[in-house]
Amino acid sequence: MPSALIVIDVQNDFCSGGALAVVGGEEVTAPINAMMDRYDAVILTQDWHPAGHSSFASCHPGESAFGVVEMPYGPQVLWPDHCVQGTPGAAFHKDLRQDGDLIIRKGFRAAVDSYSAFFENDKTTPTGLEGYLRNRDLMDLTLVGLATDFCVAFSALDAARLGFDVRVDLSACRAIDLEGSLNTALKDMQEAGVHLGQGPA
Repeated sequence: MPSALIVIDVQNDFCSGGALAVVGGEEVTAPINAMMDRYDAVILTQDWHPAGHSSFASCHPGESAFGVVEMPYGPQVLWPDHCVQGTPGAAFHKDLRQDGDLIIRKGFRAAVDSYSAFFENDKTTPTGLEGYLRNRDLMDLTLVGLATDFCVAFSALDAARLGFDVRVDLSACRAIDLEGSLNTALKDMQEAGVHLGQGPA
């Protein structure tokens, strides 16, 4: 079965020194680069927020980063301003290979955040990735990148729900782990039938 590697959000703002740095975020670049040639396709995703995005704590007077507010589509974690379109923070990390088949940009709608590579956080607005994968008969997916407990997990859960065979290579992921979010995400992925592993399948 043709296989695809989906590389989630390996961007400067999620690496050391970034606005929303994940501990050890840049460490995923080397293993991801080494994996790319083993797959029939490589898709890179990129957080791509307009300035003043509704998920930014700075847009909610009296609220602070990592608090939670209720949005029309449900609870939303408030984040520091990050991955603003066209800024150095939104660029892919310089050590990451960028010679993939497709780049999916998400989170560009000001009123709704987007963790998943497949859907905005309203869980209904598609990014177009599902159609691309199905049109190329890429039903066997491996996910890597940042962060394990948010964008990687949301993407993996959506992919499993859509009927893809999904694996997350934890050796090429790093987590934020916000109040136990990593354990929750790992449990949710296992229950959804996502294969969790370390290193080559």
